[in-house]
Amino acid sequence: MASTALTYRAYCTQWEEQIRAFIEMKEIPDRAFTLIPPGDSQGKGLAGLPFAVKDNIAVQGFSLSCGSKLLKDLRSPYTATAVQKLEAAGAWVLGKTNLDEFGMGSSTDNSAIQQTNNPWDTSRVAGGSSGGSAAAVAAGIVPFALGSDTGGSVRQPASFCGVVGLKPSYGAVSRYGLVAYASSLESIGILADTAARCRSVFAAIRGKDPLDQTSQDAPAGAAPLYGQNLSGSPKVIGVLSAAAIAKALAAVAAGIEGSPGTKETAAQAASLEREVQQGFELAKTRLAALGHRLVEVEIPSLKYGVPAYYTIATAEASANLARFDGVRYGRRPPEAENPEDLIDKAREAGFGPEVKLRILLGTFVLRSGFQDRYYLRAQRIRMGIRRSFEELLGSAAYGRSETPRCDAILMPVFPTRAFGRGDAGETLSPFAQKAADLYTCCANLAGLPALAFPVSLAGGLPVGVQLLGRAFSEAALLDLVEAYEQAHPFPHPAAYQAFWP
Repeated sequence: MASTALTYRAYCTQWEEQIRAFIEMKEIPDRAFTLIPPGDSQGKGLAGLPFAVKDNIAVQGFSLSCGSKLLKDLRSPYTATAVQKLEAAGAWVLGKTNLDEFGMGSSTDNSAIQQTNNPWDTSRVAGGSSGGSAAAVAAGIVPFALGSDTGGSVRQPASFCGVVGLKPSYGAVSRYGLVAYASSLESIGILADTAARCRSVFAAIRGKDPLDQTSQDAPAGAAPLYGQNLSGSPKVIGVLSAAAIAKALAAVAAGIEGSPGTKETAAQAASLEREVQQGFELAKTRLAALGHRLVEVEIPSLKYGVPAYYTIATAEASANLARFDGVRYGRRPPEAENPEDLIDKAREAGFGPEVKLRILLGTFVLRSGFQDRYYLRAQRIRMGIRRSFEELLGSAAYGRSETPRCDAILMPVFPTRAFGRGDAGETLSPFAQKAADLYTCCANLAGLPALAFPVSLAGGLPVGVQLLGRAFSEAALLDLVEAYEQAHPFPHPAAYQAFWP
């Protein structure tokens, strides 16, 4: 089991010996896998279970590298609220997992610590930026792990690794202890081996936290997490038609300034791979067979999601990462002429190319005279995207008298299966990876919950889809996926070994 963990490189390098000892069960002989009684909805079934935490979420005494050379030696002096709640429920932290530097990437290859391999095929990426957490769950090292989702960073690696990935509603889970990248977009999310496990973890970590003013309890009208009948009344599920996807792709290409080759690359990057399209159709067929009614929907604002997302995310990143200057946080250069030189040298040596690119983009869109043209326009587009989804799903104000058209919306997660490294025919360029965020970033822009789950295997690799719901409708999404899983159990890699009940 230890060698399996090191093969996939799911964990940060500095904890390999500790992970080896834990996995070989040398340090936990007295930890019994006892279950909390079924009536307990706060952490139901979590007592005694190990879990992993993405290394941009604080756990006292553990590393908090954020996948960056700048913070490689940092140890956290405190523990994030979500982790505290899981520990209070009886779960315990096995280790910290690898990630794209500061959560910026779609492969976990942007980590300055190491590359994380996909348990289904170690020559392929695990996805990003929560690739380490997804790989740890997929390989059977832990039953669940925490990640963070800013534009798909939980759901995309969940799809690549064949596990369940939940991005909660914005504010449903406290962000206290999460190193900020784009504060208005990101949520602490869950990667789990089953939908039921994901429900238990979400039940434990959700809720208002006085240390995070953006957090809140679910509205009184939202469905409870427990007590629902999975085989109850059929749901109405909106699906993007082939025509709707084609329109969105054409608009994406038309809206990009640049050469025809750049536009073509963007449209191709967001076009569904044949195997992904087949998996999406299979999910529709199976959901219909379970009694749900599928209706075709169009989301006109979908085409604006990627440019609006990257404008807002990079702007917020340029502000949030200003604190990493070699004075308050991070490694200091051995020599510096003055404070400005110290900061320049610390960031030059500590930040990777993707982080530098996004900081520069964010600084550009926030420049005097450019805010109206880029940043404020992106915020207006964001409001339009939120209204588009609310017209279909209903608003976060559960007291209103409204009849939503859909209970959930079924969408692809990523246009391709897990891509490879090196070979031009198997990998995606950084630009293509950004354009491919078309299907995931809108949930973050609108603050909606989204749940990714595997539906098929193609060429030995998992294919996932996602369900988006009304704000604070995690219960409804989990009900749908748990019932789906009962009818169609999720697959595991050949080397999968679980040592928990």
